[in-house]
Amino acid sequence: MKFSLGPWGPRPGPAAPDPPPDLPAAQPAAGREAQLACEQCGAVLAYAPGTNALVCAYCGHENRIEVAAAEIVEQPLEAALAQGELTHDVEETQTVKCASCAAEFTFDPDRHAGSCPFCGHSIVTDTGVHRQLKPAALLPFLITEREAQERVRQWLRGLWFAPTKLKKYARDQGRLAGVYLPYWTFDSFTRSRYQGRRGDFYTVPTQVRVKVDGRMVTQTRMVQKVRWRPATGEVSRHFDDVLVLASRSLPTWMTDRLEPWDLADLKPYTPAFVAGFQAEAYQTGLAAGWNVAAEKMQARIAGDVRLAIGGDMQEIHRLDVQHSERTYKHILLPCWLGAYLFAGKSYHLSVNARTGMVQGERPYSWIKIAAAVLLGLVVIGIALAVGNVQGF
Repeated sequence: MKFSLGPWGPRPGPAAPDPPPDLPAAQPAAGREAQLACEQCGAVLAYAPGTNALVCAYCGHENRIEVAAAEIVEQPLEAALAQGELTHDVEETQTVKCASCAAEFTFDPDRHAGSCPFCGHSIVTDTGVHRQLKPAALLPFLITEREAQERVRQWLRGLWFAPTKLKKYARDQGRLAGVYLPYWTFDSFTRSRYQGRRGDFYTVPTQVRVKVDGRMVTQTRMVQKVRWRPATGEVSRHFDDVLVLASRSLPTWMTDRLEPWDLADLKPYTPAFVAGFQAEAYQTGLAAGWNVAAEKMQARIAGDVRLAIGGDMQEIHRLDVQHSERTYKHILLPCWLGAYLFAGKSYHLSVNARTGMVQGERPYSWIKIAAAVLLGLVVIGIALAVGNVQGF
């Protein structure tokens, strides 16, 4: 029987239809599984960051999360790409899609209005169902919203040329949304053959004509040149947990700067850790995610090749990368997100909910920039004037 959840726990709903025979049965949605009831008063619980407990906002009772000692299994990539990614561990999640930024994320079944955590625009819509691979693992939230807000305030205080109204607005309206972002991780053993050439610097004495004290004279100078020679060989590297963001809702530069993540502390996926938070559905599929990972790997391999070639300069003319033992997994990583509208434009803030690292978009105060430029010109003018006076 299918269940929908209200604010006080599960209530029966209509039976779910059987899945098509060529697809695996979908498991219960993370949002519905995660809304566990308080043992004391029956209210819906929320995960308390940095703990192994679900906390009731009404009576304060804690339900301990039992984390199974299960192995986080890497899945074979070749089979998934050949057969389609929805071949195992499929789940259905109730999601809502923002009409402004197209982000798709879990939404409480009893709510049909709110704000998008990615762009801040209002959402008034019915929730839908998203079918996707169930996450294999996640990193639970470690820092609280209050701690994240303090990190954001410190970040704002360090901004140069930010409008004064922005800092006041962010201080007064500084609510953050806890969201799990979807990621792929990829493993691969690579063996790469290369062709190129190595350049070594050397110097030769060269006669040059230069003007000295108004007269042309001949001088000997050492001129640097490069001696090139062919280079071929093979390098190998094992890549473990190459991280690829499976979302298009945030700028890539922002999420890249939230790294590193402590992936060694990944826990097997447990819906209880998602209780009280939102989780974005992945928008980048497995095949597209692998293409991004392969580019990251190739850039690292090119660095290995340059080290292998040696010398002062290197050129890579051909690089043939062979992948084997490719595996993947789908994981969730925690962020506190803020999206604020300022002067009619939306700006994003993100906080790594494990380390507290803050990244964000920001407007500039052109008045402050102009004032700083003017002040700089005044200081230069005073310095030149003082220099002229001392010259006399």
